[in-house]
Amino acid sequence: MYGLLKWEWCCKEQILSGDRTPTDSRCPEGGKQIRSELQRKVKLLSWRTTSIKGTVRQAVVSEHKHRRLTHLRKSVAFIENIKPFRNVSAFNTIIPQQLICKLDKLGLSTYLCNWLLDFLCQRPQVVRVGNNISSSITLSTGAPQGCVLSPLLFTLLTHDCTATYSNNHIVKFADDTTLVGLITKGDETQYRLEVNLLTTWCRDNNLLLNVSKTKEIVVDFRGGHTQHLPLTIDGAVVERVSSTKFLGVHISEDLSWTTNTASLAKKAQRRLYLLRKLRRASAPPAIMTTFYRGTIESILSSCIAVGGGSCTEYNRKDLQHIVNTAGRIIGASLPSLKDIYTSHLTARRPQL
Repeated sequence: MYGLLKWEWCCKEQILSGDRTPTDSRCPEGGKQIRSELQRKVKLLSWRTTSIKGTVRQAVVSEHKHRRLTHLRKSVAFIENIKPFRNVSAFNTIIPQQLICKLDKLGLSTYLCNWLLDFLCQRPQVVRVGNNISSSITLSTGAPQGCVLSPLLFTLLTHDCTATYSNNHIVKFADDTTLVGLITKGDETQYRLEVNLLTTWCRDNNLLLNVSKTKEIVVDFRGGHTQHLPLTIDGAVVERVSSTKFLGVHISEDLSWTTNTASLAKKAQRRLYLLRKLRRASAPPAIMTTFYRGTIESILSSCIAVGGGSCTEYNRKDLQHIVNTAGRIIGASLPSLKDIYTSHLTARRPQL
C-alpha cells in the first residue's frame, strides 16, 4: 500500500535473527558461486535502476513518436490506436515452472535455472508492519515483492509476447504493456486480432488483464468525423480517452505536448513552495541550487530531449517562468530551459 504502510517480505527466521541474506542450504551444487554472482549483479542493478528508468522512458517515448511519424509518411489519412494494458498483480501470478522452461529455452545454465526455481518455490514468508509480525505462510507462485530480481524475471517471462502483424507494435516495460496499431483504409481486422492474441497469451501465461485500467487512444487525422467501434476484452468495453499516461509522460490524441507540459508545470510549482521554505530558513544559495536541480529541474527536463522541440511557445514560456521564479528565490542565475534542452540533446547525440 503506497504511502500508508511499508510491506517487507522476508523469511521469518531471518527476521528473528536479523539476517536477511539467503542461506546456502537450499542452493544446488555450485550455489555459492551463483549466489555471489547474482548478489553482485543485483547490487549493481539496484543503484542503477533509477537512472536507467529515465533513460528507458526517453528511449521508449522517442520510439513511439518515431513510429507515428513513420505512419504519417505512409498515409496522410490514418488511424493509430494506442492501448496501454495493465496486468493484475503481475508479479504475484508468475508460475515458476513455466518461467524456468522459458529460461532453459533462452540458454540459461541448469544450475542457474535450478537456483531460481528453488528461490521461487516453497518460500516461507511473513509480513512485518512496524514491530508486528504475521504468521508464516509458504508460497510457491509469484515473485517476491521488492526484490530486484522480480522485474528482471518478469521481463524474461514476457520476452515471447510480440506482435504478430507488421502494422502492430508492442512496447513492454516491467508489467506495463502498450499495443500500437496502424489502421489503414478503415480496416481494423489486424488490430483487433492482435488484441485477442495478446489476451490469449496473457491467459496462457497466468496473467490477468485489468480491463478497468486499460485505456485506448485513437489518433485520427482524417478530415471527416468518423465513429470508431468500441473495443471489448472478455466482454468488457475498453474505455477510450483523449490522453493517457505512459511511463510518466502524457500522450494525447492530437500528439501535442500541452497536457504533459501542464502536468510538469503543476508538479514543479508545488516544489517551489519547498524552495521558499529553504530561503526562509536562511539556507545557502548552493544548498538551494542543489535542491532545485534535484527536485525541480529534474521534473522540467523530463523527456525534454524528445518533446522539447515540439512544445509550443506558450508551453515553453510556462516552464521558463518556473525557472525564472526559482532563480529569484535562490538569488542566482539558473540555466534556461533552452540551455537544458541543448545539453540533453548534446548528451544523447552519441546514442543517435
